[in-house]
Amino acid sequence: MSLPISLQLYSLRDDAPKDFIGILKQVAGIGYEAVEFAGYHGVSAADLRAALDDLGLRCSGTHTAISMLEEGQYESTIRTHEVLGTKNIIIPWLPLELHSTAEATLETAKRLTKLTNQVEADGFRLGFHAHDADMKPLDDGRSTWYILGENTPDSFILQFDTANAMHGGSDPVQPLLDFPGRGVTVHFKEYPFNGEAIGEGNVPFGEVIKALPTAGAEWIVVEQEQYGDRTPIESCRVSFENLKGMLS
Repeated sequence: MSLPISLQLYSLRDDAPKDFIGILKQVAGIGYEAVEFAGYHGVSAADLRAALDDLGLRCSGTHTAISMLEEGQYESTIRTHEVLGTKNIIIPWLPLELHSTAEATLETAKRLTKLTNQVEADGFRLGFHAHDADMKPLDDGRSTWYILGENTPDSFILQFDTANAMHGGSDPVQPLLDFPGRGVTVHFKEYPFNGEAIGEGNVPFGEVIKALPTAGAEWIVVEQEQYGDRTPIESCRVSFENLKGMLS
């Protein structure tokens, strides 16, 4: 299977604030084709785009707080994504009050539907990244993942995370298959959270990879939650090399 591999830069959250451009150079040196941003550490979008272009990297998307899509922030958020050259705006986390019950989650789905229509009118795509709580049953027996999936447009990206799913008690593959075409970007993260790189834990990545065509995946996004005895950048290197071996 040939899919480009991106790195979620949260993986290097401790080192990025010290020298963000230097971190991008190290990521490119490993062989990653793209990055997914989770903050910009004081570097302008223009300077980041210049660095990406110089390094041969692309931006597969961003993790952008839902508050950044509200009036007063929306236009600057769209402009940032235009400069970075990505269409994928992924909401990384929802405040508990927005999905504490099935009813609250249905209201959030309505809000996300409106936002989806808004960003699509400007040429972008909106999505949501699942954490462990999003995979657990709410008061009506359905999870946030399934309520949002069933009540948002088919164009709304459902960004699955393998480790977060398992940590929430979910199957590490089935939620991808249940929403064909909506896993445009998929987070590959090892579980349990003991510092293992991809391929060293319990996630059945071979089965996840088989599910990617049904999911409609355009990007694999590696995320390293913990590092064990390795440095953060070394963990990201080992995960990349192990994943490349699985895909070959």
